Amino acid sequence: MKLFIDTANIEEIKEAATWGVIKGVTTNPSLIAKEGRNLKDVIQEIASLIDGPLSAEVQEADANSMINEALELVKIHKNIVIKIPMTLEGIKAVSVLSKKGIKTNVTLVFSIPQAIMACEAGASYISPFMGRLDDMNSSGEELIQKMVLMKENYHYDTEIIAASIRSTLHLEQAALAGADIATVPFKVLKASLIHPLTTNGLKIFADASKK
Repeated sequence: MKLFIDTANIEEIKEAATWGVIKGVTTNPSLIAKEGRNLKDVIQEIASLIDGPLSAEVQEADANSMINEALELVKIHKNIVIKIPMTLEGIKAVSVLSKKGIKTNVTLVFSIPQAIMACEAGASYISPFMGRLDDMNSSGEELIQKMVLMKENYHYDTEIIAASIRSTLHLEQAALAGADIATVPFKVLKASLIHPLTTNGLKIFADASKK
């Protein structure tokens, strides 16, 4: 499973990039707004740090407006993937953009019928939101398992990005469910490196070496 980082914070991306395991970045307008910077500048800097897919989200609107915004975004860098909401107009836009060879990431996907629509439109990626499903007492892990089966049944090339990951448990569930990618906040990525038995084991080794 590939790991993406879900942030627009440059310092977080700089540190994560040094680990050698991050293969892409996902952003959204709210994440970039938090940085208080120009969208184009942020995207260009991110692209200089991580050489992989970089999802940049268009504003939800009619299909033509989203297509036009997407065509401007892809001019910024060759790694740009257009992040589009799972709506009827979004699917129309994905269909047009995919025919132009532009990669897309359909976001806010919460069901298999939605996933089928996105795949049929030619989406490069689909993003089921695990945390938000948990908020509704539903199972993000189960949805990803079903998506994996759907892909196998119909041989879709679309990759599944497990999103809205809020804990290391979500990351574990995404991996075991068969997600192609998990896009993970920085704090969860750091937490995934830690286990109390590892910490205790290192202390035991260090104490032994002193003796």
